[in-house]
Amino acid sequence: MRVPRIYTSADLAAGESHTLDAAAAQHVAKVLRMQPGQVLVLFNGDGLDYPATISHVGKKEVIAALGPAQQNELESPLKSVLGQVISRGDRMDYAIQKSVEMGVTTIAPLVSERCEVRLKGDREEKRLRHWQGVAIAAAEQCGRALIPTIAPVMTLDEWLDYSENCDLKLVLHHRTEKALTELSRPDQLALLVGPEGGLSEDEIAQAERAGFLPAAMGPRVLRTETAPVAALALCQWLWGDGGYGSDYTF
Repeated sequence: MRVPRIYTSADLAAGESHTLDAAAAQHVAKVLRMQPGQVLVLFNGDGLDYPATISHVGKKEVIAALGPAQQNELESPLKSVLGQVISRGDRMDYAIQKSVEMGVTTIAPLVSERCEVRLKGDREEKRLRHWQGVAIAAAEQCGRALIPTIAPVMTLDEWLDYSENCDLKLVLHHRTEKALTELSRPDQLALLVGPEGGLSEDEIAQAERAGFLPAAMGPRVLRTETAPVAALALCQWLWGDGGYGSDYTF
């Protein structure tokens, strides 16, 4: 049986007892139906795993005894920053969830000329909290102990400045013949993905002037939520821990 992983924002230390927050306690007690003596792993985003044994399960409270912290080895050596133009419905959730599974480090929600979603004030703050929750849940599922950051909503100009120090910057669109295998291995990668209607010609040109290279994920046009997943998977295979050039093989 797979050991459940539970995120907490609290400080964790070996030998201490930790009371799960209400949502985590409900998940452990009501959904997973775990009992005292069973084990789980807690993590708080510091890069460590904290194996724990449940010591108490009540109607509203679950307490776990923490064992020695363990180094989590699942972070990719490739640091990747994703600039994803906001999309409607659950497409943005999908892009964030799968990008976390693919090892992304930071996700910046963007607005562009053809972006159909405009967020302001409380609505923007609510969506950012929701997206951070999606990232946390994805990290729980895939075994990561670092939580990718959801950056504030940015314009394209702000994103280009934000990603300036990345040593390889790619703007995804299907009008290029440049192969990823022709590029040098980066330490930090920036990916720019447009909305459903794609980035405009002016926006692509603007990104290229800022040092972004055009890159395609094959001959077919990908959906906005598919493109970052495909790109990150290929980049992890080439330069990260996905297979090619790494210790991991299929």
